[in-house]
Amino acid sequence: MVQKGTILSETLTPRQIVEELDKYIIGQSEAKRAVAIALRNRARRQMLPEDMREEVAPKNIIMIGPTGVGKTEIARRLAKLANAPFIKVEASKYTEVGYVGRDVESMIRDLTELAVNMVKNEQTEVVREKAEMSAEERLLNYLLPPSTHIRSADDSAEDESTTIEVSIDEDGQVEILEPEEPTRETRSHDALRERTRERFRERLRAGKLDDNPVEIEVQNRNIPMIEILTPGGFEEMDINLKDVFGSMFPKQTRRRLVTVAEAREVLIMEEAEKLIDTDKVATEAIKRVENTGIVFLDEIDKIAGRESRTGPDVSREGVQRDILPIVEGSTVATKYGMVRTDHILFIAAGAFSASSPSDLIPELQGRFPIRVNLYSLNQGDFVRILLEPRNALIKQYTALLETEAIQIEFTEDAVNEIATLAYEVNQSMEDIGARRLHTIMEKLVENISFDAPDLGEKHICIKASDVREQLADVVQDKDLSRYIL
Repeated sequence: MVQKGTILSETLTPRQIVEELDKYIIGQSEAKRAVAIALRNRARRQMLPEDMREEVAPKNIIMIGPTGVGKTEIARRLAKLANAPFIKVEASKYTEVGYVGRDVESMIRDLTELAVNMVKNEQTEVVREKAEMSAEERLLNYLLPPSTHIRSADDSAEDESTTIEVSIDEDGQVEILEPEEPTRETRSHDALRERTRERFRERLRAGKLDDNPVEIEVQNRNIPMIEILTPGGFEEMDINLKDVFGSMFPKQTRRRLVTVAEAREVLIMEEAEKLIDTDKVATEAIKRVENTGIVFLDEIDKIAGRESRTGPDVSREGVQRDILPIVEGSTVATKYGMVRTDHILFIAAGAFSASSPSDLIPELQGRFPIRVNLYSLNQGDFVRILLEPRNALIKQYTALLETEAIQIEFTEDAVNEIATLAYEVNQSMEDIGARRLHTIMEKLVENISFDAPDLGEKHICIKASDVREQLADVVQDKDLSRYIL
């Protein structure tokens, strides 16, 4: 029995994880079960005593299947469910000759950067209320600068040339008025300023000043970039020279003319950054990377197989040996601190059409103990993909055309015909999985999308005959379909 208030109680069960993945991905139950167990095991590990916790290694996964069957989508949706730092890396890019820039460890640095941004966004929401108050005061200072002298009844005649009066009309437009004759109701300048400031505040909160232009000062975010030579090659490192040399580089600001609504958001972000403890953000980000980070190594099959003696590729085995320390557990230096990779979950994927997982070096194979097969999609899968997921293609095109006040409807036989054509083209041409549906759907609604702003008919029903008519030439002409579909 799971106790309330524990990490396990706050984590989805494997069955719930699979149910969530089913909302976006059709089929591939074996792969879904594998990643669901891997995710749940992370929560289980956090419940163990510290000495045992360090010994439990993540069960990394290799997903084997053709393109377009859901490998990347499963990993991406899994990371979103777990609210975990996630990065996708193409393993084949490390085989490029002359690849200048980042070494293999850069995947961990990029993952840490993503985690820092994730934590920073969360902390921004926590301090947003305070930041909004500070930003409001700054914005009022821009709208009504402290140096502005607001006329009161006590002002003498000789001071009239240096005084102004501020008025706000019903539309929220700010006007500077000519001095008027003093009234008998006298107030101090401070009281009059405060009253005017409160009137501005009321209209600012009501949104009546949102479209007014205002000039504000913002910090210059251009950070000097330099490249240094590291053992792994040239490594881009963003070094803030102002932090290195202190007062030699005072804070730079620049003036921007924006609307009040835009200024409010800019100032809120600046004030939030002042309230956020950057050291705590970095510490929390590193903790998340080490315990919940997910790295998706795509196209791992491209670095498997026998060595190529010809062609531009560098040693595939060499790339595997570079990746191996990261997967098996090492410490990577980042600008936020040292990051251990021992408990990061690695999910590798590849078609393995010209090679097999056994072609990987034995050491790397041992670090991916879980292997799952993803199967090619059939006609029935295509029908479900078109209709069932929350982001189903038909739902997407329907929503897009609704923005033009056009109601588009697909009959059941039309959906079946689309699925049939996609399956047939995949069988006769290269099998690119569900991505084939994107090309067929785009070709099918091409004319409607183009003519949408000028169409008089606002309700369009697409039948199976329309699908065959629109796509017949393309499907029959193999040479043409090779380029279009």
